Amino acid sequence: MIIMQETSLQLIWLLILAIPIACISWTVTHEEVFHEFKEWCVVCSKKKKTIIKRKFFYLFTCEYCFSHYVTLFFLFLTEYKLLINNWKGYIIAGFSLVFVANIYMSLFALLRQAIKKEKIEIAEIEKTSELKK
Repeated sequence: MIIMQETSLQLIWLLILAIPIACISWTVTHEEVFHEFKEWCVVCSKKKKTIIKRKFFYLFTCEYCFSHYVTLFFLFLTEYKLLINNWKGYIIAGFSLVFVANIYMSLFALLRQAIKKEKIEIAEIEKTSELKK
């Protein structure tokens, strides 16, 4: 049975546990430290002969796809269940974690895009101010 205190604690876990899932998924699929690995996976995802091999390598290039596997790892590591205290709780928790982690990654992407836009605008302002001098 669901107890309200337990449910609120589960929701806190959901919000917190989604953070490392988002962080790992984003880092592996977007950051420069894994650039060579990602490029190799992109090539493999297009050139491997079997669809299973192509899809396996594709999961390392897509943060959404990769977040499912990172979530499975964290579910195994933490034994986190949401709402129901059996295998159904794992399924609910898994999809909920993926959903929240992808919200975090989307917000992070928007933030990075806004920062990049501001840097470009600042560089243009500096360039025009130097030309006026």
